[in-house]
Amino acid sequence: MKKRIFLLSTALLFTITSLLAQDVPVGVVLAFKKGNSQELNKYLGDQVELTIQNNSKNIDKKLTESTLSSFFANNKVNGFTVNHQGNRDETSFIIGTLVTSGGNYRVNCFFRKLQNKYLIHQIRIDKIND
Repeated sequence: MKKRIFLLSTALLFTITSLLAQDVPVGVVLAFKKGNSQELNKYLGDQVELTIQNNSKNIDKKLTESTLSSFFANNKVNGFTVNHQGNRDETSFIIGTLVTSGGNYRVNCFFRKLQNKYLIHQIRIDKIND
């Protein structure tokens, strides 16, 4: 039993350490998993290029949160999986699948490093045709 607890603790510590070492804030992934635009707002830059279903606009942080809130209200989120992520110099990105009551969506989220933290400057949400 003690060996099992030790192994679980070690695995948890390793997972947390690897998540903290990433350039993509863990809170962004959790916010998408919950469909929580208020939580996502903490990671938005002042201006965001938001594209939902080929409707693109360059908007401020407050309007981005409001638009995402409406999207999440119309598409109840059941889960989010990160399929790919990467970084280069002062930028990073995640590509994931958002599972909702209205179908599955591909989410591309791009970050820029500003004042030692990564902020979202672009989000693209496109429906996946299954």
